[in-house]
Amino acid sequence: MIMSERLRALGTLFVTGYIQVVLITVNTWQIANGKYLSALPVAFAISFLWTLNVKQIAFGSIPERLIYSGGAMTGCVSGILLSGLVYV
Repeated sequence: MIMSERLRALGTLFVTGYIQVVLITVNTWQIANGKYLSALPVAFAISFLWTLNVKQIAFGSIPERLIYSGGAMTGCVSGILLSGLVYV
């Protein structure tokens, strides 16, 4: 694989992990704070994104899993900040 294609693939893994956990964090906040109506489309987005991610990461290498997990870690903090901005 050409280096730029490899970097793009790793970037995609990072971004999908990031988006997945941003959505999960926001959805958890919504449910905990009784924002049930707005939680519905976010829950749908989480499930749909998961269907795209599962095969990609389940068969990934350790470095790919670490990149995905780094995106997820970053997404957690961003999701907390986003929840605070949107709902407070």
